[in-house]
Amino acid sequence: MTPSEAAVEIPDAQQVLHRVFGYDSFRGEQQQIIEHVAGGGDALVLMPTGGGKSLCYQIPALVRAGTGVVISPLIALMQDQVDALNALGVRAGFLNSTQLSDDRRAVEQAFLDGELDLLYLAPERLRTEGTQRLLDRGTVSLFAIDEAHCVAQWGHDFRPDYLALSMLHERWPKVPRIALTATATEATHAEIAARLGLEDARHFVAGFDRPNIQYRIVAKNNPVKQLLELIRTEHPGDAGVVYCLSRASVEKTAAALVEQGIDAVPYHAGMDSRTRAANQSKFLREDGVVVVATIAFGMGIDKPDVRFVAHLDLPKSVEGYYQETGRAGRDGEPATAWLAYGLQDVVQQRKMIEGSEGDEAHRRALARHLESMLALCETVGCRRSRLLAYFGQTGAPDCGNCDTCLTPAESWDGTVAAQKLLSTVWRLAKERRQKFGAGQIIDILQGKKTAKVIQFDHDGLSVFGIGTDLGTNEWRGVVRQLLALGLLAVEGDYGTLVLTEASGEVLGGRRSVPMRKETAPAAGSSRKESGGSRSGKGGRVPVDLPAAAVPVFESLRAWRAETAREQGVPAYVVFHDATLREIATRLPGTVAELGTVNGVGEAKLAKYAEGILQTLGGARPEPAAGDPAAESPPAQAEATPAPAPAPARAAVPAQAQPAAPRTGESLFGPEDEDIDPPWDDWE
Repeated sequence: MTPSEAAVEIPDAQQVLHRVFGYDSFRGEQQQIIEHVAGGGDALVLMPTGGGKSLCYQIPALVRAGTGVVISPLIALMQDQVDALNALGVRAGFLNSTQLSDDRRAVEQAFLDGELDLLYLAPERLRTEGTQRLLDRGTVSLFAIDEAHCVAQWGHDFRPDYLALSMLHERWPKVPRIALTATATEATHAEIAARLGLEDARHFVAGFDRPNIQYRIVAKNNPVKQLLELIRTEHPGDAGVVYCLSRASVEKTAAALVEQGIDAVPYHAGMDSRTRAANQSKFLREDGVVVVATIAFGMGIDKPDVRFVAHLDLPKSVEGYYQETGRAGRDGEPATAWLAYGLQDVVQQRKMIEGSEGDEAHRRALARHLESMLALCETVGCRRSRLLAYFGQTGAPDCGNCDTCLTPAESWDGTVAAQKLLSTVWRLAKERRQKFGAGQIIDILQGKKTAKVIQFDHDGLSVFGIGTDLGTNEWRGVVRQLLALGLLAVEGDYGTLVLTEASGEVLGGRRSVPMRKETAPAAGSSRKESGGSRSGKGGRVPVDLPAAAVPVFESLRAWRAETAREQGVPAYVVFHDATLREIATRLPGTVAELGTVNGVGEAKLAKYAEGILQTLGGARPEPAAGDPAAESPPAQAEATPAPAPAPARAAVPAQAQPAAPRTGESLFGPEDEDIDPPWDDWE
């Protein structure tokens, strides 16, 4: 496409935004990205979750000739996006292994006939010669590579099939490519560009900050009980995601929540596919459900009203933590990212790295990821600033919306305590040729004559009882922080403690060890109820909603829930909460007025106007006596019929899309092990 042709096309982008998606203006760099790709340019886009990445390839696909091909890593992500696009009047389809052969052939024929605006494919399918020949026979307007961080070989979501995507430019050199991700350090950014052949593409890097998410990390002490306290005090009735490391923990945690009256479901790869699919559907389609899952879950989640993400075990990298916590608050409303973290997490992660498959370089890379995650956990400064710094961005010194800003952490000089503990490990090794875990070493330091201490004659050590100045939790904090700093290491199946090369610097007095002061474990005390008043199951009413609009908002939510059930789609596919809030506040009385609300495009206006206006008629507040409105009849939905929607691309007549099968869909990438996921475990 020539620049002059692009100039003709570009105004269409603004029209499509309004006509199809129901918005009047772009956000951030969306417009520059869309214009660049619509004009035929390649792009690499780094944009946080909820920043509107999808529009950056959906709109160019609608204004360019042909079909936009989207490479998406998970089947459920395809299904959600296709459902949402079809609801907007966009002709979207997908090809994957869940389809019957007749359905697959129908989608392929629609592509060849030019009757699809967007076609979603998994990278595995794109690698097949049959799919490549299919694309050769049709007209491809662009290639969109979603979740592009999956190409990073040392990344948390590496998928080998993404490496083959460099062939896109070789086989279709005239088709523009856009790669998008919400998670990339500067090194990952460079690796994505190199592996996908996008070094010469235009790079767009938006801020990674998610200011609506409050980051909190608490000392782990009965994490399920702490989680219950968090949900009861801050998130009753809210949708949430709880991450656990193993399948067994998932099952136990979900059962504990259900026993306490919380609507929770487990999700992991060890479950039979039917139960897993049912639990996934319940979480996506019902309000206020909590899913407890292994950390392979979630890349396919497009649910905007997840109010909290909780980790009961330590994520293995900052990238993984950012990606997982980013599933909260996609709608921009207040959300919580909560992590319970303790000594055993550090021991377990270190052991997993030592026992991982791969060469020494691989283990070093895993160790670097873990060390960055531990530094985030142990910081006494602003967590958000450290998180942004990890991705090469600068934030305010104090964000005002993380635990260390709201309740500043204290630090202390832990050098002497570190020397005492390291000396105990040294004496056990040198004088007794023994190795023990943290519990025995702490008992020795505190002078406890336990049966095990007496059995091994450890009360005869010169270090016995030299640590009575600190409590057990404080000593566990010392061990944890020494492990995090690399001044102590774990060894073997039993997690015994051993010195490292750096330990000598502390024992010799050449290095000081500042430490974070341990605080009493607590949940639910860091966040004041700032997200609005409660509205029963399904979450809080936002604070920016006038009191008079609350019952109208609830009526609209009830209408949306019923409509979504009838259509078999998640509620957010009908309308997001933000759109319902605007409707409840503005109270449009005609179809034309409803069409000016953000998020109400032509297709949804035609489809839902009657139901919304009828709902408003029943929920509209009674006008006060003497108010002129009291003498005016209520607006009738039938008075102004909603116009039939124009197709998203007017040049090609729209046709019905074959129904997408829902059985067997999964939000999983890998089939996880009991400790899930193992390193590099994508199928």
